[in-house]
Amino acid sequence: GTGESTHWPPAILRSKEDPETQCNMAAAREEAKEVIFSLVRDVFKNTGVKPKAIDFLIINCSLFCPTPSLCALVCNEFCLRQDVRTYNLGGMGCSANVVSVDLAKQLLENRPGSRALVISTESISQSLYRGNDRGMLLQNTLFRCGGCALLLSSRRVDALRAKYKLLYSFRTQLSDTNSYNCVFQKEDAEGNSGVALSKDIVTVAGKAMRQNFIQLGPYILSIREQIVVVLNHFVVSLLTMAKKKGWPWLGSMEVPKGYTPNFSKTIDHFCIHAGGRAVIEGVKKNLKLTDRQVAPSVQTLFDWGNTSSSSIWYELDWIERFGNLQKGERILQIAFGSGFKCNSAVWVALRVNPKKRQVSLKQSATSAPPPAEAKADAAQQKPESGANENGQ
Repeated sequence: GTGESTHWPPAILRSKEDPETQCNMAAAREEAKEVIFSLVRDVFKNTGVKPKAIDFLIINCSLFCPTPSLCALVCNEFCLRQDVRTYNLGGMGCSANVVSVDLAKQLLENRPGSRALVISTESISQSLYRGNDRGMLLQNTLFRCGGCALLLSSRRVDALRAKYKLLYSFRTQLSDTNSYNCVFQKEDAEGNSGVALSKDIVTVAGKAMRQNFIQLGPYILSIREQIVVVLNHFVVSLLTMAKKKGWPWLGSMEVPKGYTPNFSKTIDHFCIHAGGRAVIEGVKKNLKLTDRQVAPSVQTLFDWGNTSSSSIWYELDWIERFGNLQKGERILQIAFGSGFKCNSAVWVALRVNPKKRQVSLKQSATSAPPPAEAKADAAQQKPESGANENGQ
């Protein structure tokens, strides 16, 4: 679960200095400014890129979509060019970062030599549920403040200093009613608004992930693994049909279980959306991952809570600091969102900052140490899009 050092906005946890703060639009806008402005300043400072060099600005925030938009807020604060192309994505849930990255990839493909600034955050000042419905109270125990900013580029010169290269991105959108209602913003019987999380969320997430991995598999699995998957599917289908039709010999044979490919053979690190312990454990079981492989997600949930779409970048930052990330290793990001969606992205590390090793992102000593198993294993152990990332 979440630890004691996760972050609430001032509108929810009132301070002695400002006891009159309320959960209104002004408070939500101030929360957005505090998170987004600090992220953008850090990106420009760390990369040396000027605001005028940004060609595309993409911001995703599901629950807070004010007028003027968050993109307009950033353009006003940092004086971006008048011809900058802006995209404000709302209602896309916790998988929206991969949606934004996928959009940026397509924009960069169609305009070589350009740069895209992607910002992912979630505003919770107006989203705290104040009722007593158990299905809606769960959001209060999970969601916390946070965000990330990425600078992606299709300029060849930027490849010389990029931290990661985007290899693949895949998106899956389920359309059945149960999936649609799985994560639903609504009001309870007393008029209190909030987000209801269905008991079927883990099952629906597993279904969406299977569909997403059908797209992903041919690009990252070895030929041997793909052959085993195809043969297993053929045998299962044949024996299932034989039992239904009562075929002799074949009908008496036991139908084998579906084969789960070993993604660890081609993926070095996993960033599973820190949507809750049940979601992490469900993905761990479905992909047959070890405690070490899900440690980034578990630790991110403890340190930061569910920061929505930015959580997969907190996890990648944790891997860089405590997961022994090496140049050339592949990272798979898996995110789930309302609707219901499962989106994934595969990155390769181009360079790693050795100064980050074993240094917590938090300046205070409140972060719990990485799991012992993760430490032990760490000791053993289409245009080109460059990405510089920064999490707050």
